[in-house]
Amino acid sequence: MDAIIKVFQFIQGLGVSVVMPIVIFIIGCAFRTGVGKSLRAGLTVGVGFIGLNLVINSLLGTSLSPAVQAMVDRYGLSLSTIDVGWPASAAIAMGSTVGLIIIPLGLLVNIVMLLTNTTQTVDVDIWDYWHFAFTGALVAIITDTLWLGIIAAVVNMVIIMVLGDVTAPEVEKSLDLPGVSLPHGFTTAYAPIAMVINKLIDMIPGVRDININMDTVQRRFGVFGEPILVGTFLGIIIGIIAGYDVTEVLTLGISLGAVLVLIPKMAALLMEGLIPISDAASEFIQGRFQNRGKIYIGLDSAVGVGHPVTLAISFILVPLLIFLAVVLPGNTVMPFADLAVIPWMFVLITPIVKENGFRGLIVGLIVLVFGLWIATDLAPMITTAANNVNFQMPEGASQISSICDGANPLTWALVRLNGLGYIGTGVGAFVAAAMAIWNRNRIKKEASQLHDGGEAA
Repeated sequence: MDAIIKVFQFIQGLGVSVVMPIVIFIIGCAFRTGVGKSLRAGLTVGVGFIGLNLVINSLLGTSLSPAVQAMVDRYGLSLSTIDVGWPASAAIAMGSTVGLIIIPLGLLVNIVMLLTNTTQTVDVDIWDYWHFAFTGALVAIITDTLWLGIIAAVVNMVIIMVLGDVTAPEVEKSLDLPGVSLPHGFTTAYAPIAMVINKLIDMIPGVRDININMDTVQRRFGVFGEPILVGTFLGIIIGIIAGYDVTEVLTLGISLGAVLVLIPKMAALLMEGLIPISDAASEFIQGRFQNRGKIYIGLDSAVGVGHPVTLAISFILVPLLIFLAVVLPGNTVMPFADLAVIPWMFVLITPIVKENGFRGLIVGLIVLVFGLWIATDLAPMITTAANNVNFQMPEGASQISSICDGANPLTWALVRLNGLGYIGTGVGAFVAAAMAIWNRNRIKKEASQLHDGGEAA
């Protein structure tokens, strides 16, 4: 087991831009795409991920976070729990006992679900298994039982895999990502909430007719409604609120305008490499298993972050989140390090609300309010998990938390369920099993319709 763990730790250490080309090449060869095409596809995907990371880290991360810190300093804001960001959360999760086995465990769960036809997704995004490990680590702390933590991690993954399948058609249509699903532990957790709120809005006369999307904005404002100008305008507003001088305001505006332009281009490059492999995988599976339906490649939700509505909503909500953190009763978390991941919350919310920016903002405000309360509630356990792996606490910090995954509603629900004892663990396992069985029936029905349609043609 130690040798196996070391192998997976080595693979994880190589990074997504190195391992993803290897994984895509192997999958392409397995599905008879050809050595040359598989190699090109893998390298193109790797380059796409490098481009995404450069834009997200160099432009979004280094531009937005300092602006928010300037807001905090300018208005003298202070709260007792520090947002340490997703890299720290991932390190804490993967350093836990659950984290040590999460990659082989996650691969096993995916294989079992594929064999039992309870998922349509081949999840190659093994780095983001840390979200499941994060849940498992907190459950192990609250129950003081390792195996309950492992069960919670599996339950989390099963639920996310099913939600990834269900939302995949909208991902294909709205985000222009054919053959892709997003079984991402953070992003996908918000999909059910968006579905419920979207349905509730449909019941409210007048409000249900409000529709703000990029097409409407561009028709109304012409060139001034294009993503590059929307991003630049929002960047300038954030810079002014932060108290920047003219040079800094304009630099932030150009940087956020660049984000709205470059992320979609990097995602398109990534898809250029992935589409041949996705098509080959679907053709291979459907040709041999008539009840399998369409097969999706599961990727990091970073590939969908670049949608103009997603980014515009996120830029609007960043300063609002700071305000909410200060005025919200019961909150102790000061958002900081994870502000750059706010767009990840909306990757699936945007398709679910049909790219309606108004509805996206409503959903966003609700999930951020409850997210702050969740992050506050989980802070003691996250701090304990950090101490268990000898995480270096920020100077002067008594408690830490994060937006990703500290504000994750699914993580919170599973942790609190398991805190009720074995009954709560059983409820979580039952929900995951019921969702998997329901998904199997849905997949078989979809496969039957595809098969009947093919015969009719």
